[in-house]
Amino acid sequence: MAKPAPPLLPIYTAGYEGRVQDELFDTLIAAGATVLLDVRAVPMSRKAGFSKRILAASAEARGLRYVHIQALGTPKPGRQAARAGHAAEMERIFAAHMATPAAQAGLAQACAEAAVAPVCLLCFERDPHMCHRRIVADLLASRTGQDVINL
Repeated sequence: MAKPAPPLLPIYTAGYEGRVQDELFDTLIAAGATVLLDVRAVPMSRKAGFSKRILAASAEARGLRYVHIQALGTPKPGRQAARAGHAAEMERIFAAHMATPAAQAGLAQACAEAAVAPVCLLCFERDPHMCHRRIVADLLASRTGQDVINL
């Protein structure tokens, strides 16, 4: 008799808007995430602790593996549209971006990460409905069958 397949790991998403680093890490660890997938095109932040180098070092110190997948970030015109409050335009720009070979390779990398460990997609916006990471998470889920949980 064949062994049943193990249950699929969820895909988590989180925004760091309004959070401090320790609160974010505590939330991820409590949920069971072990890999922080940074899906920002530009992994820099004016918010202390959330620029790439310090975020990566701090995550690793807390036992989280940090992976930056730049190709899954929103291109500059999409970020400008989002800042201007044009969500539909941002989504259109991001959808076109996701059709590129680089973005498809990034998505494949994220799928591979999500297949072996509980991942959390990270971007700035607290509300996943206002952020491109929701689209990335939905694309991952459609390929892998995993559930998406917004933290």
